[in-house]
Amino acid sequence: MSGRDLFCQPRRNRRGAALTLVFAAVLIAGAATGSFPEPDGPAPKSAAGPADAAGRHEAVERAAAEAMADGKSPTEAAERAVSRSGDRWAAVYSEGEYEEFQDALDGRYTGVGLWARQEADGRIAVTRVQPGSPAADAGIRPGDRLRSVDGSTVDGRPVTEVVALLRGDALRGDTEDAPAGTTVTLGLQRGTRAWTETLHRARLSTDSVTVRRLPGGVTVLKIAAFTKGSADAVRERLRTTPADGGTVLDLRGNSGGLVTEAVDTASAFLDGGLVATYDVDGVQRALHAAPGGDTGRPLVVLVDGGTMSAAELLTGALQDRGRAVVIGSRTFGKGSVQMPTKLPDGSVAELTVGHYRTPSGHTVDGRGITPDLEAGGRALERARTVLTGLGDPS
Repeated sequence: MSGRDLFCQPRRNRRGAALTLVFAAVLIAGAATGSFPEPDGPAPKSAAGPADAAGRHEAVERAAAEAMADGKSPTEAAERAVSRSGDRWAAVYSEGEYEEFQDALDGRYTGVGLWARQEADGRIAVTRVQPGSPAADAGIRPGDRLRSVDGSTVDGRPVTEVVALLRGDALRGDTEDAPAGTTVTLGLQRGTRAWTETLHRARLSTDSVTVRRLPGGVTVLKIAAFTKGSADAVRERLRTTPADGGTVLDLRGNSGGLVTEAVDTASAFLDGGLVATYDVDGVQRALHAAPGGDTGRPLVVLVDGGTMSAAELLTGALQDRGRAVVIGSRTFGKGSVQMPTKLPDGSVAELTVGHYRTPSGHTVDGRGITPDLEAGGRALERARTVLTGLGDPS
């Protein structure tokens, strides 16, 4: 096994569909997976067969090796073995896909800088344009309708498929870099005006942490995903913004990310102590915050059904430790740990090896985290009301 443990958002076993889901999250909401610190020493092997994690990894490796020896595709053999394993979080990636996957965790992707969503009528709307991106340079704005990509109508298509078209997934081979510099022609509409723009894809960096100040002094920190450097960005924004009106940590739609970054973010608000416990092949381990965090700043965390993985780990820590009031709706419930195995042809299989729990022992996988206060579209308004009370010295 490789030295990284992954902690991932749900994906399908077929690698093409899996990659589309992963990088849709990268483009629209941020990186889709996360990483636990490397365990001290190898996880114990078990003789119990493929029902246990070590046995499942061995079965997948064996299937891939036998396929290669027979002149068949190791990746396809691994996919079949993963499918038979019953592991709903498992996935198989080609070598090129996995390299791009790692780039996503580092906060980099190839695209045009558009965030999008599907409206109730099936139309695709631009929700955000990354500053300095090809889309921004072309004058595309939030609210514009995306009608087509390279002549293919996108109305009614899943956003994941639209993202695959924008990224040019069909233009890259399994071991080639993503197609930076290639062109993509977008059909757009703004009001009654319809036009086309031909853009050159570029290597872009995600800005996973943004900040804004609301009237009354409330600071809203939005973390789209826990990519590399997210925790440092949170600390810097806390250092440069007053604490007078309190802070809203907005994790809605945060699909996960590097667990080390989530733990370091917890350290920004906690003075040491337990963040989570987890197991790898039955061996219990713990994650702790570093001492010296800002424990005096009133804090509210916003969550919803799109809050998952590392974002749930952070939410559970701040809630269980009594550090924050959690507002919103029940989180997704993705609390399992995946570990990657490199296969003979360079492809990578991820299989579940364990689960994590919040400081109070709450199991997140399949259950999610229940907020302290339920709120829908008025969650931010509820948060401001709560912060008013938290900041009242009486």
